[in-house]
Amino acid sequence: MMEKSESPLNILIVDDELNIRKTLSVCLETEGHKVVAVSNYEDALSENARRSFDVAFVDLRLGTKSGLDLIPALLSGSPWLKIIVITAYASIDTAVQAIKRGASDYIPKPFTPSQVILCVGKVAEVRSLEQRVDALQADLSRINPEVDLNTTSPIMQRAIELAKQVAPTDAIILLTGENGTGKSVLARTIHGWSKRANKPFAEISCPALSAELLESELFGHVKGAFTGAVRDHLGRIAFCEGGTLFLDEIGDLPLSVQPKLLRFIQEREYERLGDHVTRKADVRLIAATNMDLEEASRNNRFREDLFYRLNVIQIEIPPLRERPDDVLGLARRLLIFFGRSHHCAHQRFSDDALQVLRRYPWPGNVRELRNVIERASILCKTESVGIEYLPEKLLTAEDCPKPGDHVSLDKIEEMHIRRVLASAKSLQEAADILGVDQATLWRRRKRYNI
Repeated sequence: MMEKSESPLNILIVDDELNIRKTLSVCLETEGHKVVAVSNYEDALSENARRSFDVAFVDLRLGTKSGLDLIPALLSGSPWLKIIVITAYASIDTAVQAIKRGASDYIPKPFTPSQVILCVGKVAEVRSLEQRVDALQADLSRINPEVDLNTTSPIMQRAIELAKQVAPTDAIILLTGENGTGKSVLARTIHGWSKRANKPFAEISCPALSAELLESELFGHVKGAFTGAVRDHLGRIAFCEGGTLFLDEIGDLPLSVQPKLLRFIQEREYERLGDHVTRKADVRLIAATNMDLEEASRNNRFREDLFYRLNVIQIEIPPLRERPDDVLGLARRLLIFFGRSHHCAHQRFSDDALQVLRRYPWPGNVRELRNVIERASILCKTESVGIEYLPEKLLTAEDCPKPGDHVSLDKIEEMHIRRVLASAKSLQEAADILGVDQATLWRRRKRYNI
């Protein structure tokens, strides 16, 4: 017996002969694929509307209807679908017509299991290459040189070990941590470690879109669903069939969209905007947030039931200031990356620059470190990057005290307020983080001349 496929496909069989449907189903399911078999034109369109298929076997004779007419109808709803035409009336003319209408391959009846397996293998390879190209294009649009999980920090090592442990499962993962800690990097890495690695990965930033656009991006829409919907849109869930969808900053997911996401998590079913067809999808979800979702649910800013469904496996990514030993290694790798990108000669930091980088608390985490190193790479024209190419705020923070240092409480309070102000989006947010009102924060700023 042949080994099962390492990357199972969703396959639709459309044939009016019961024996053919049974034979093909057994052959393909033995190879590990998921099969849906129907006998007519209408059922084929109905199944294609409800779920995503990778491959469809289509008979050219479907009662009073022609399989040739079914080919473009299937492709209009699933443009990525690979169609293999099967017929007992094989001829060059029908083969040419089928290919012209969008079929990928053609086999005549009677056929052997080995022919079917070979045919599916060829189209599966093409489908896999297309998905890889899509993923690479997404990567090229946002190059991440900080994609590096090398660490000597015990807390970071524990987070990575947990991620490796749960990656092969289909469990929902919730990544928590401050902005800039690398949650999206870890999400993509988990996908790469999973059994879905050869399937698509997509990311949606929840704060970046309005409620209507976010719902459309998630679930898709049909033409005319809203102003500006000039054509059908499949949505990221359909695009990620068999793969992983990453929802970044899910704490900002609008309340109007949350029940629909909860339903998808529970039932794996959804509808596109403006459409009443219920569709199914096999997609693994990874979410990330810098927000305390449990507190948000208590304050009615996030659905409690959605929080509990998302919080199956929680992985907390520590901020960069809690793993200072990782800073210098990451900074060196970023310097090499940007040096090559900008065609610069520098390959190292001066000792003084390394000391500054090591002691700075990095309130903006890895994202801030990346920006600092890119700036230094652009400005520096020598082989060694010195402190003169680092931002002024890093130099003034070089001697920042840390809890446990032999300094006064006032000094610790001053530096803590400075760091919170540097990372907060507003004075109100800073006051909320510090647990004081704005008037108290104003007095503290005046006292420390901030």
